[in-house]
Amino acid sequence: MFYKRFFSNWALPALALALLPGVAAALDASSVLKRASAAMGSTELKTLSYSADGWGYTFGQAFVPTAHWPKIQIRSMERSINYDTASMRELITYTRAEPKGGGGYPLVAPQTDDRYISGGFAWNVAGGNPAGNPRFVPERIHELWISPHGVLKAAIKNNATLEFKTVGGRSMAAVSFTEAGRFKATAYINEDFLVERVESRYPEHVQGETDVVTTFSSYRDFNGIKFPSLIQQKNNGRFTLDVTVTKVEPNAAVAIAVPDAVRNYAERITTDKVADGVWFVAGASHNSVAIEMKDHLVLVESPLGDFRTAPVIEAVKKLAPGKPIRFAVNSHHHYDHSGGVRAAAAEGATIVTQARNKSHYEKILASKVTVNPDLYAKSGKKGKVMAIGDKGQLTDGKRVIEMYNIKDSIHTDTYLMVYLPAEKLLIEADEFTPGPPNAKPPAQPDPRHLNLVNNIERLKLSVDRILPLHGRVVPISELYAAIGKTAPR
Repeated sequence: MFYKRFFSNWALPALALALLPGVAAALDASSVLKRASAAMGSTELKTLSYSADGWGYTFGQAFVPTAHWPKIQIRSMERSINYDTASMRELITYTRAEPKGGGGYPLVAPQTDDRYISGGFAWNVAGGNPAGNPRFVPERIHELWISPHGVLKAAIKNNATLEFKTVGGRSMAAVSFTEAGRFKATAYINEDFLVERVESRYPEHVQGETDVVTTFSSYRDFNGIKFPSLIQQKNNGRFTLDVTVTKVEPNAAVAIAVPDAVRNYAERITTDKVADGVWFVAGASHNSVAIEMKDHLVLVESPLGDFRTAPVIEAVKKLAPGKPIRFAVNSHHHYDHSGGVRAAAAEGATIVTQARNKSHYEKILASKVTVNPDLYAKSGKKGKVMAIGDKGQLTDGKRVIEMYNIKDSIHTDTYLMVYLPAEKLLIEADEFTPGPPNAKPPAQPDPRHLNLVNNIERLKLSVDRILPLHGRVVPISELYAAIGKTAPR
């Protein structure tokens, strides 16, 4: 038992061992954490780098809301952590392991991402250029501090509490703490004083908060410290990580500076009028569209999180002063496209989504948030969800907004595209993201492009322009050119 190992290592007399339950109750978290830090080699550990490979899963990109996260093969993963500066770099190379679902990852050629967190700043680097991304701040801070050694340091800093729990028939020390505004965690420490499991909860844009279970097993000695050879992680009960550690370097050189471009990052909103009462809202990675009705506004897409959707909402309301946003149409449930659904609901908008998403969003809008309440949690409102099957419509008696389920996509089975028949405008996400102007069509057409054309032709939609929720507004001819065809006249 944990109690016996703890006290026997401190050479307590037999009488104390006989009274273990009472003595154990008098222990505090500090003494257990001190022993664990010594056993794992955390006490003098300032930085850590480790390498791994195995499997990952694209969180928030399931084919349907109830499915597993799509699987990816991790060719290599290198994490470099500086505990003193609360910084981490992750360099990861991967390929997609299954065709269905989101994430945008390649099926054949490996893709490499270079990801960072430092303090309250998150960014990626591509082509030598850093790009700030507030969306990933909560997730990456959480990942840094629930690492095997990080969780001990965070628990010590945050005045953890202690209780003993039986897990799998074994007594373990459960050390719990809260990093204010960031996450809550309970670290389970076994009789060898090794962190075996961390149960945690952190803010997440779609759900408000999300639960994570991370397990560490097959500990080995790596250059004088103890580190697990196997790391597995589940988010909301579904696997997100399953890797084997191949190399560990304690106190390696890890210096991560926040680039000026990241430190000075501000959300950019542009509003371009594309038709009478229709605006294309862009300026970042994800777009939205605002549509003016007789006495209200309709917002198509509330992406990423509060940090993006809140300023989009403020910009849109200025386009038609005095008109509330009554409906927020959601293209699909993938987390980058639905991260602002809660912010839209906080504004009082009814969430309009494909019918198979309805219970998913109702659950999200009913969730409790305590770590760091978002706009919706603070609003006290009870969000509403409107379901659209194969076809739906919003109208004010003059303007008509049609919505259709995109069928047979490999990206998701719960898609909506929005069509304005009078303006001949089509709004869609992820099925077609326009390339650079005058780019040559791919040698092999993208199956999503083919599928979008099939859906347009199946529904006999007369489209002049596409307003994509990634990229630039383009004529319909660019979609057809991407599949090697000429658009019908």
